[in-house]
Formats: sequence, structure tokens, C-alpha cells
Amino acid sequence: MSSPQKKLGQVFLKDKNIVEKIIKATDIRSKDQILEIGPGKGVLTEAILKTKANIIAVEKDSELVKFLGDFFKDRRDLKIIHADIRDFLKNTRYRILNTQYKVLGNIPYYLTSRLLRLLLEHPIKPKLIVLMVQKEVAERIIAQPPKMNLLAVSVQFYAKPKIIYYVPRTAFWPKPKIDSAIIKILPMDTKENTNEIQKENFFKVVKSGFKQPRKLLINNLSKNLNVEKDFIQKILLQLNIRLKARAQDIPMKKWISLSSLLMKNIV
Repeated sequence: MSSPQKKLGQVFLKDKNIVEKIIKATDIRSKDQILEIGPGKGVLTEAILKTKANIIAVEKDSELVKFLGDFFKDRRDLKIIHADIRDFLKNTRYRILNTQYKVLGNIPYYLTSRLLRLLLEHPIKPKLIVLMVQKEVAERIIAQPPKMNLLAVSVQFYAKPKIIYYVPRTAFWPKPKIDSAIIKILPMDTKENTNEIQKENFFKVVKSGFKQPRKLLINNLSKNLNVEKDFIQKILLQLNIRLKARAQDIPMKKWISLSSLLMKNIV
């Protein structure tokens, strides 16, 4: 096999103790349906198979697909699909086998935000997501005021994220320049994140608020939504949000209330 591809952000997990922590965090049971993202050389795949779960492993690298096919030949509980995970989730010819599936994977930085959005907005949401991501990205995802950010709000609108373990760079080959973290994401079922109009309005307001993060929230909302400041001021006061607050200061529940009140009066 050739060396890991830098353009795909490939690094391979080699620490078996970390693998066990991922398996434990996912609470895999016999006959569970697992969607594994980027199985690489199959270290995690092999551990999942020992739990008697069924796996759909999606791998983009054609050489790794061949390697995995040879290594795990004749395994009926493993289906290896040669595809980009983003295409897999968007393409209707690929079907998740049931509504109780769980997602596992070690994913590169460039893929994190888009992948989480695709998973959390999928018509059949996963029951649980456990991912290995860059440490700084994991910390951004679980952030709370005064460190809220667009990624945190986008994930927390759909799910409850939690860092369960920090992973040193020495756990991988080749050794990356950054440390990682295992993040556990539990999707929620709420009216807001399933109603298309409410969802669209929510992200319109949130993106407007974070457009220029250093500016006051009232200024960003007024400019980007084309609404008078006086009107926004009334809503902020109604929600007990400081007029000098920035987007990073706003907790999740108030983002939902803010978008609901704003869009109800704008549309």
C-alpha cells in the first residue's frame, strides 16, 4: 500500500486503547447498524466486528477499499462502499438499513463542519455519532457563552455534543501536528430542528449575527437582515439580552427565541 494521502488528510489510528474507548462510548450492541466513516486500514472496523454489529464502511481511497476488501474478505456483516461520505449521505441510491444506526469515524478537519450538517439534517438521523476530530474543533463544537461560534450553534441546534476523551497525536501514524478529541453527539428530536421554515429562519438569523463576530449583535442583525435597530433593540430587551452583547455571548435557547421573534415580525 502507498503512504497516507495528505490531500485526504489521512492519518491512521494505531493505539488500541483509544479504539476501545470509542467502542465503549458508542455502546455497540449485537446487530447494531454502524456507519463507519473512513475506515482506513480497518483498526476500528476490526474492533466493531467483534461486537457482532453490522457495518457499512464508507472509504474514499480506492487503494484502501481494495486493502479492506482483501483483509475482511467473506465477512457478511461488513459492507465496504467506495465513495466520498458526503456523496454517500446525499445520494438516494445508498440506503441506511434502519433508523437506529450509529456513526463512527476519524475525520479530517476540512470535513467536520459539512459532514456534521449532512448527518444531523439527514432524513433518517443517526441514533448516535462518535467522531475523532481535531481537538480545537471539538472544543469549538461544545462551546458555551461567551465563546459561542457558528459551528457550536449549528451543531447544538440539532444535538447535544460532549468531549469524552482527549487523544494525543502520538496515537496516530503518521503523527499529525495537532492533538485530537473523541466527541460524542446525541441528536435531538425537537419541533424547531424538523420544521423546514423554522430551520431556515434560524440559520438566517444566526449567520447574520455571526457575520462579523467582533461587532455588536444588534449591529450585525440590523445590517444583515435589513431591519431597523429600534425594532431589534425591543426584541433583545424582551429576551433579556444585553444591547452590548455579541453573537458569542448568546446561549442556544436564546438563539432559538431570537430567531423566532425576529422572523415572525420580518416575514
